[in-house]
Amino acid sequence: AGRRTDDNGRCGPFLFPGQAEPGTYKLRFETAAYWQGQGQASFYPFVEVVFTITDPAQKLHLPLLISPFSYTTYRGS
Repeated sequence: AGRRTDDNGRCGPFLFPGQAEPGTYKLRFETAAYWQGQGQASFYPFVEVVFTITDPAQKLHLPLLISPFSYTTYRGS
Protein backbone atom coordinates (compact mmCIF):
# COMPACT_ATOMS: atom_id res chain seq x y z
CA ALA A 1 0.00 0.00 0.00
CA GLY A 2 1.10 3.58 -0.46
CA ARG A 3 0.22 6.70 1.48
CA ARG A 4 1.09 10.39 1.36
CA THR A 5 1.51 12.56 4.40
CA ASP A 6 -1.00 15.32 5.07
CA ASP A 7 -0.18 18.97 5.89
CA ASN A 8 0.72 17.90 9.44
CA GLY A 9 3.18 15.25 8.22
CA ARG A 10 0.89 12.36 9.15
CA CYS A 11 -0.68 9.64 7.07
CA GLY A 12 -3.70 7.47 7.62
CA PRO A 13 -3.57 3.90 8.90
CA PHE A 14 -1.93 1.23 6.78
CA LEU A 15 -3.69 -1.58 8.61
CA PHE A 16 -7.14 -1.28 10.06
CA PRO A 17 -8.34 -3.13 13.18
CA GLY A 18 -8.36 -6.86 12.49
CA GLN A 19 -5.98 -6.66 9.49
CA ALA A 20 -2.65 -6.92 11.30
CA GLU A 21 -1.06 -10.30 11.84
CA PRO A 22 2.00 -11.16 13.92
CA GLY A 23 5.12 -10.80 11.79
CA THR A 24 7.84 -8.52 10.51
CA TYR A 25 6.87 -5.46 8.46
CA LYS A 26 8.77 -2.77 6.56
CA LEU A 27 7.79 0.83 5.81
CA ARG A 28 9.69 2.75 3.13
CA PHE A 29 9.68 6.55 3.28
CA GLU A 30 10.67 8.38 0.07
CA THR A 31 12.57 11.16 1.81
CA ALA A 32 14.44 12.55 -1.22
CA ALA A 33 11.17 13.25 -3.03
CA TYR A 34 9.86 15.01 0.07
CA TRP A 35 12.95 17.20 0.42
CA GLN A 36 13.03 18.01 -3.30
CA GLY A 37 9.48 19.29 -2.90
CA GLN A 38 10.78 21.54 -0.11
CA GLY A 39 13.63 22.86 -2.29
CA GLN A 40 16.26 20.96 -0.27
CA ALA A 41 18.87 18.34 -1.07
CA SER A 42 18.77 15.18 1.01
CA PHE A 43 21.56 12.86 2.12
CA TYR A 44 19.19 9.87 2.46
CA PRO A 45 17.15 9.07 -0.67
CA PHE A 46 14.79 6.91 1.39
CA VAL A 47 14.38 5.49 4.89
CA GLU A 48 13.24 1.95 5.59
CA VAL A 49 11.89 1.08 9.01
CA VAL A 50 11.61 -2.63 9.80
CA PHE A 51 9.59 -3.67 12.84
CA THR A 52 7.88 -6.69 14.35
CA ILE A 53 4.26 -6.94 15.43
CA THR A 54 3.83 -9.49 18.21
CA ASP A 55 0.38 -8.46 19.47
CA PRO A 56 -1.89 -7.37 16.59
CA ALA A 57 -4.51 -6.03 19.03
CA GLN A 58 -2.07 -3.43 20.37
CA LYS A 59 -2.13 0.05 18.80
CA LEU A 60 1.10 0.89 16.97
CA HIS A 61 2.35 4.37 16.03
CA LEU A 62 5.71 4.76 14.21
CA PRO A 63 6.90 8.36 14.04
CA LEU A 64 9.73 9.23 11.64
CA LEU A 65 11.51 12.50 12.47
CA ILE A 66 13.61 13.80 9.59
CA SER A 67 15.92 16.58 8.54
CA PRO A 68 17.79 16.72 5.21
CA PHE A 69 20.80 15.00 6.82
CA SER A 70 19.43 12.81 9.63
CA TYR A 71 16.46 10.81 10.81
CA THR A 72 15.22 8.97 13.88
CA THR A 73 12.27 6.77 14.63
CA TYR A 74 10.71 5.23 17.70
CA ARG A 75 7.67 3.30 18.77
CA GLY A 76 5.00 5.74 19.83
CA SER A 77 1.78 5.04 21.67
